[in-house]
Amino acid sequence: MSVAGTGRQRSRRGQGEQLREEVLAAVNRLLAEWGSDEKLTMRAVAKEVGVAAPSIYLHFADKAELVWAALADKYAQLADQMHRADEAAVAGGPRARLRAQVLAYCRFALDNPGHYRLMYEVSQPAVDPERVGRHPSRLVSRSFRQAVARCADAGHTLALPWHQAVHTLWTGLHGIVSLQHSLSLTSSPAMVEGLADGLLDVIVSAEPDGGTQPAQTEVDRLIAATVADDTD
Repeated sequence: MSVAGTGRQRSRRGQGEQLREEVLAAVNRLLAEWGSDEKLTMRAVAKEVGVAAPSIYLHFADKAELVWAALADKYAQLADQMHRADEAAVAGGPRARLRAQVLAYCRFALDNPGHYRLMYEVSQPAVDPERVGRHPSRLVSRSFRQAVARCADAGHTLALPWHQAVHTLWTGLHGIVSLQHSLSLTSSPAMVEGLADGLLDVIVSAEPDGGTQPAQTEVDRLIAATVADDTD
């Protein structure tokens, strides 16, 4: 059965999982086409899929939950690549493991520009501060937090308090790869790697030096307040 004006077929009764997949695919298409979530509504997604808007609410409570679910697999893919790079560098110690994650992050962004754009360069729904920590990108930030914590525990001095150091590293890496995308730069992998290494050297000492770690700052406290439990 088709829905007037859409040309699409309704999902048959009992095909809830199939409908969910169609909805998530539609969200990805619309975000890619529109470049932001501004025009994205439950009604717009329902029209794209060819179902009534209430059908969307059976699966997703609001637009934020809908968009996060649509992008979750991409964050999971990035986190998995970082994890595998980390494991491959275990013999080199905590700093080598962190560097492996940093380079894996950059490689993912350069190899998957479409995915990366949806994940980090397309506007997403605003949420209350207490919900920010539940964003699917927490898989990526958690991986970086754990890696930086291991470096600190091994005696590498951080240039900033823990949460602030991780956030600065993450946003710095985003800046490096985002410039490649937005300016259509064709920098060699070696150049991107060198920029990432330079950023890492500023934030985490290259060798364990036993230095005193920075005291917590107000910025660090603000970032920490948005972090969800690392065990979930």
